[in-house]
Amino acid sequence: MNILLGILELIVCFSGVLVMDKLFGKWGLYTWMALAVVFANIQVSKQVDIGGISTALGNVMFASTYLTTDILNEKYSDKASKNAVKIAAAALIAYIIFAIFTQLFVPNSYDTVDGAMKSIFAMSVRITTASGVMFVLSNWVDVILYQKIKQKTGGKYMWFRNNISTILCNCAENFGFSILAFIGTFPLLYCLEVALAGSVIEMLIAACDTPFLYLAGYLNRKSGILLEKDDDDRQEAVA
Repeated sequence: MNILLGILELIVCFSGVLVMDKLFGKWGLYTWMALAVVFANIQVSKQVDIGGISTALGNVMFASTYLTTDILNEKYSDKASKNAVKIAAAALIAYIIFAIFTQLFVPNSYDTVDGAMKSIFAMSVRITTASGVMFVLSNWVDVILYQKIKQKTGGKYMWFRNNISTILCNCAENFGFSILAFIGTFPLLYCLEVALAGSVIEMLIAACDTPFLYLAGYLNRKSGILLEKDDDDRQEAVA
């Protein structure tokens, strides 16, 4: 059941990135980054077994942020990708702040969800902080690595730079996050198991996001719309 749900979530999630790109362009992708990182940090509190492997949820939503920055890099510039990471980081900070406020408010006698919300938000403050640090670092490095490979290959082999940058940064993010978020709450061995399982799953996800990256390019070419860069993007491209 979880495997089927994971496949369905992947299709819906990556398709959502393309829809936001198609409808709203760069601003739609910026919006997706903010939404994805918040929802991923809610999901990541839940532990599940997928194909007999124990892992935390949120892998697909986090992976969609790499697809988003890669599309931004291809359509606009690495500066646009970095801006997306900054926006997502700001969304994470806002999420942490309002998660704290949610816990501090005293419920009245009619409330029925305070206990459940405290269980989620109390754990997610630490998880979100760890996730935020690793998210910003891994996505920032991903943007830089993607751009470096793109320059070295003369813009060829998009599948290569997409997979190499995403897989390396995803794996590093998984191990860093699992240690920072769960050590002390779960045994170290379980933390490493979650990190390894998440890395294996995200390698598969990274391979799956490549067709969506090519599809994003195809949809833009088919529409006949010339991709316009902002003035800053044009100057950076010329430089």
